[in-house]
Amino acid sequence: MGFPIHQVDAFASEVFRGNPAAVCLLSGPVEPGWMQRVAGEMNLSETAFVVPQGQRFGLRWFTPAVEVDLCGHATLASAHVLWSSGQVPADQPVAFETKSGTLVATHESGWITLDFPAEPASSCDAPEGLIESLGGTVRVVAKNRMDYLVELENDDQVRSLQPDLTRLKTLPVRGVIVTAADTRGEHDFISRFFGPGSGVDEDPVTGSAHCCLAPYWREKLGKDKLRGYQASSRGGEVLVHCRGERVLLQGQARTVFVGELSEEATRGS
Repeated sequence: MGFPIHQVDAFASEVFRGNPAAVCLLSGPVEPGWMQRVAGEMNLSETAFVVPQGQRFGLRWFTPAVEVDLCGHATLASAHVLWSSGQVPADQPVAFETKSGTLVATHESGWITLDFPAEPASSCDAPEGLIESLGGTVRVVAKNRMDYLVELENDDQVRSLQPDLTRLKTLPVRGVIVTAADTRGEHDFISRFFGPGSGVDEDPVTGSAHCCLAPYWREKLGKDKLRGYQASSRGGEVLVHCRGERVLLQGQARTVFVGELSEEATRGS
């Protein structure tokens, strides 16, 4: 028998919104090269691989091109799958062992909460080509261990941005977060995420980017709890709560389909 695989829309209150992730449930360790090939076949921004490890679960994330160190929406999707498939009782948290340490997920009243590390960015000089590839009026450029963060003058510029993805692809980072305060009053800030160098031109909703956005906007707005909206074509809402060196991310998830990798597809795993 093949491995079960689920497709879930994360940070979404209805299907076909938010960010789709594939979640492959494994029975034991497999070859990383095989995981990368499955992620390429699924061709989503992230495919998560979940393997039991005692009372916890190992979790790894792959784009169609590379493995990444942290992914919010695929973690949320993985927790949703474990609860909805009955592998973890609905009233129990899920603990994942990952390249970014232990990540814990809980849920209540249809909302899933992820306990993630804060990933604050520090102001820096813009690398050659960054500002030119984005357009818009840049207020701040900053960088953390994974991404550049760029604040633009207003949210309209964020929404209408059409960056030069070929130039962005040359930057030696996972991706670029573009953000601004929300002037429409529905959220505290909006953002978009571009990661062409990681095989994802634009990610619909990026949980890990909000680990950077949360401390950034907390400092600017003086609020520990904020509402973020990622203004991609699919769109998605992320609630964030800054707690020292941790960030709580809250979102919803919806299952789109459940299937199984064929026996032939599992060869070489």
